[in-house]
Amino acid sequence: MHFEIPGSGPMDIETLLLDLNGTLRVGKELVPGVDVRIAKLRQRLRLILLSGDTRGDAAALAEELGIEFIHTPTGEDKGAVVDRLGAERCASIGNGLIDLPMVAKARIGIAALQGEGAHRKTLNAATIVVTNVIDALDLFLDEKGMIATLRE
Repeated sequence: MHFEIPGSGPMDIETLLLDLNGTLRVGKELVPGVDVRIAKLRQRLRLILLSGDTRGDAAALAEELGIEFIHTPTGEDKGAVVDRLGAERCASIGNGLIDLPMVAKARIGIAALQGEGAHRKTLNAATIVVTNVIDALDLFLDEKGMIATLRE
């Protein structure tokens, strides 16, 4: 996805990295509407689920959503994925301390503050903070919203 951000210049995002627990789902349930938005975003971006897989079902959920899964048991592992893919071409959405390296390194790092909360260090490192993952995903479906948030 290409964004022309006034005051910041162009951004080309190829990959969206997604945290699972506390982000795509709160508790045991996928946040309503996540599946529909992911289906739309798969046409625009490479989507990768990064998770330590606390509940043991991340691979199955990623398959159900039609996205890639990489087991990342530590924040360092999540940050290494960003490095490997190229931080300037990545965006990420997360909430926990484990997500800090991913959110801090990605060109666009989004912290989602939902029912499970968000770690303050991750919030401070984020480019954008939203109150739910739906708003975060919608920023990639409505480029004008992303531009309005990031413009200087």
